[in-house]
Amino acid sequence: MNVAELVAAARGGSQRAAGRLLSLVEGGQRSEVLAVLGPVAPVRVVGVTGPPGAGKSTTVAALVGAYRERGLRVAVLAVDPSSPYSGGALLGDRIRMSAHTGDPGVLIRSLATRGHLGGLAAAVPAAVRVLGALGFDLVLVETVGVGQSEIEIAAVADPTVVVLTPGAGDAVQAAKAGLLEVADLIVVNKSDRDGADQTVRDLRAEVGVPVLKLVASRGDGLPELTAAIDAHHRNETPARRAARAHAQILSLAQSRLRTHPELAALAAEVAEGNQDPYTAAELLLRRLRDAGGVPSPRRVDATF
Repeated sequence: MNVAELVAAARGGSQRAAGRLLSLVEGGQRSEVLAVLGPVAPVRVVGVTGPPGAGKSTTVAALVGAYRERGLRVAVLAVDPSSPYSGGALLGDRIRMSAHTGDPGVLIRSLATRGHLGGLAAAVPAAVRVLGALGFDLVLVETVGVGQSEIEIAAVADPTVVVLTPGAGDAVQAAKAGLLEVADLIVVNKSDRDGADQTVRDLRAEVGVPVLKLVASRGDGLPELTAAIDAHHRNETPARRAARAHAQILSLAQSRLRTHPELAALAAEVAEGNQDPYTAAELLLRRLRDAGGVPSPRRVDATF
C-alpha cells in the first residue's frame, strides 16, 4: 500500500498499517507521511522518565489500564537505546506491557534513539503526530532513563512524570541529572518499601511540584496519579505549548547540525587554530542552509 492507503487503513483500525506508518516516520518517508496526514489536532502526551529500575514500564502499564477503563484509546512510545547490532529498538518495555498487547484500543511501539542527542528518538514528534491523526486520545512516552539527556522529554510531554524509588540514591541522582528541574509530577514508586515516607518528605522539601506515592505493580496510588495528571493537563496554557514547540525545534536542529558531514573538518580547523569557533559555527549554519537542510517556516511540519 502507498502512504495514503496506509493512512486510510490505519484510521480504519488496522494496527499493522499504523505500525507501518510509524516505521516510515522513523525513516526517510517522514515528510511524505506528514504531508498526507495534513493538519492534526494536538493529542495529549504524558512523559514518564526516571532512573533505571525505578519501575517506569510498570507505571506506564498501570496508566494504560487506568485510561482504558475510561474508554480512551492509548498509545505507548517506549524510547529504547538503539541495538548495537541491528540499530533497532530493544523490546524489553513491550514485554513488561504484554497484558495490553491484545487490546485493539492500545498500540505499543518501541522506538530506537539511533544516537539522537537528548535520549528521545528524532522520530518521536512525528510519531506523536501520526498517533493523533489516527484518533488516539493519549500518548504515553517512556524514555530510556539514563541521566542528563532525559530532560528533553519536557519538550514533548505535558506533564512530565519522574518516577523514583525510596532511598536517597535515586533522588540525588535525579537532581544531578536535572530531572527534578523538569518534573511536573514526581512519583515515589515501590512506596511499600522502607524509607518511602522519608523520601517523599525530603522531595517535598526540595521541589515545588506534587510528590505522590505509588505501588505500580498493585495499582496502589494509581487513582491519585491519574487525577494529578488530569489536573495538570487542565492547567495547560498556549505559552507552555509554544515553549515545548520551541524546545522541540531547537533539539531537532541541533541533532542535524551534530551529524553534518562538514562538522569534523570545521572542528579540526578550530583545533589547529586556523579558524575561530564563532566563524566555524556561522559556516556550519550557512552550509546547512545552502544544502537545503534548514527548512523555511512553511516546511517545518513536513520536515520534522
